[in-house]
Order: sequence, then structure tokens, then C-alpha cells
Amino acid sequence: MNRIHAFKPRTQTLKVLRIDSSVRHEGSVTRRVADVLIVQLGRSLGPIDLRVRDLASEPPRLLDAEWIGANFTPAEERSAAQRAVLAGSDALVAELKAAGVLVIGVPIYNFGIPASLKAWLDMVARARVTFRYTENGTVGLLTGKRAYLAVASGGTPVGSALDFATGYLWHLLGFLGIEDVEIIAADRVVPRGEDEALGESQRRITELLPGTEPLAKSA
Repeated sequence: MNRIHAFKPRTQTLKVLRIDSSVRHEGSVTRRVADVLIVQLGRSLGPIDLRVRDLASEPPRLLDAEWIGANFTPAEERSAAQRAVLAGSDALVAELKAAGVLVIGVPIYNFGIPASLKAWLDMVARARVTFRYTENGTVGLLTGKRAYLAVASGGTPVGSALDFATGYLWHLLGFLGIEDVEIIAADRVVPRGEDEALGESQRRITELLPGTEPLAKSA
């Protein structure tokens, strides 16, 4: 989506939730893009209260029958054991609800998103909590937020027919009510080189956050 946000400097603290899903801590392109984006957000918008959720270090629980049973039991009827089963999901939902801006690192693995990111989405996409059913269809409850997807790939062109990651995330976030989603791509790192891919992502960040000076290449 090619548009420039009309941001204004803020005096209050902006709550930013950063989600990292790359299995690599050293040499991760998505982490480097997210680093630059966080700095630029602070420069453009003022004070930031940053919370980082590293899914590689702390993988979310996977869906199973026990979790499904607890989730679909009405809240007032849940046992202590069921509440304990949902405690991790409740914490993830709470920090997501508290954030005004999301920065999600998305390495494209085998044309899709990492398993840990899918698990995180499964834990936060909850009926009656982050979306609800109505006579006219589903309604997302996480409105008023903006999301940036810091996407990297070895060879998959972002936005192409081979990219099953960004379209899925765009749809799922919109399903939850987060319809303002921007993609910052550092794709095709292998054929064109990391410097070129990172340079393109930085130009995109500067475009989205005008009024900030370009940063030097991230370390």
C-alpha cells in the first residue's frame, strides 16, 4: 500500500509491541529492519514504550484439545485448571490490546510464516475476546491500531503469487480489526544481496515516516 502517514509528534508515550519470529538472533534481516523501524518511530512520533515479544526464545503454546476446550467454555464456567490453560493466551492478548502500534518481524520460510508466529496468532485470535460473531458476519475488536510487517525472504518476491505470508497476515490482522497494515520488505536477499534488500526497506521506512533522516545501515 503506497501512502504516506500524516504523523504528528506526540507528547504522550506511544505503546509499541514488537514481535520477532526469526529463529536467528544473529544475522536476522527482519530483526535488523525492525531495529531501524523502531528508531524511526521514536524519532517521528516521540516517546515510545516498547515491549518485545521474541517468539524464538519463548514459543507460544500450540493449539490442542485442552486449550480448545477451555477457550470455548464460557468464562464464568471455567475451572481453575482451564483458567490456567488460557493464562498464557490471556497475557498475549492483554499486551496486544495495550499496544497502539505493532512491529512484526516476518521471515518467509518455505513461502509462509514461521510456525511460532502462526502459534502466536492462534493464541490471540479468540472469539468474544479479539473478534466476535454477529448476524452480519465477524467483527474485529482490535480497532485503532497500526501494524508494520518487517518482511524478509531469501528468494521469494514479497507480494508475488509465491508469497503466502503477507496476504495471510494482512487478512488475519484485518479480521481482528487491525486494518492499517504496512509492509516493509527486504526480500530476495540471496539473488540481489543483503545491502540492496536492506537499502530498499530503509527507503520504505523513510517514506512511511517522513520528516526523519535516513539511518546508517543497522549493525
